[in-house]
Amino acid sequence: MALIAPSLLSADFLNLQKDSEMLNKSEADWFHLDVMDGRFVPNISFGLPVIAHIRKATQKVCDVHLMIEAPEQYAAAFKEAGADVLTVHIEACRHLHRNIQQIKQLGMKAGVAVNPHTPVHLLADIISDLDVVCLMSVNPGFGGQKFIPHTLHKIRQLKALITEKNAQALIEIDGGVTLENASSIILAGADVLVAGNTVFKSADPVATIAALKAI
Repeated sequence: MALIAPSLLSADFLNLQKDSEMLNKSEADWFHLDVMDGRFVPNISFGLPVIAHIRKATQKVCDVHLMIEAPEQYAAAFKEAGADVLTVHIEACRHLHRNIQQIKQLGMKAGVAVNPHTPVHLLADIISDLDVVCLMSVNPGFGGQKFIPHTLHKIRQLKALITEKNAQALIEIDGGVTLENASSIILAGADVLVAGNTVFKSADPVATIAALKAI
């Protein structure tokens, strides 16, 4: 059974407390929090103050996805804000191993995100150090995009790498996850589903989360 991580990028920013309370009552496992700097990706979202307030509103895992340049400059601040999982992009890190060790030393679980054009074999030398690998199934920066079908092949490749290295990393899929494609994503080997519009734009978000959880 996959973990469900609704993305608050698709929430109502004027009613984040209400949406947080809804997620708390739902079967959602993680809160997925996308931080964008307008440089690494062509969009700006929210940052430390918003995450600190969301942290106060939930006991669930805060899964913070940094779509930013130089993430090492902010890792300690995101720990202080309440991140449980901190994910950095392989494409943004010149010294990825150092970045991962920093996150772990701060007491968080460490994740690496991989853009659609980046092959998963580049993780071979670090996969055993990771808690999460976030495969981007859309180009990062905006919600509401369609799932890139090639991601299913990448999930299978990544699952094989994790098995080969006897690693423990969870495979997280971020982008375009729907009730229609979730089963094929899980069947390919995914452990965590990030869902934004599918949850927050639905008529009954709690029921939608329960339906994703039941797949």
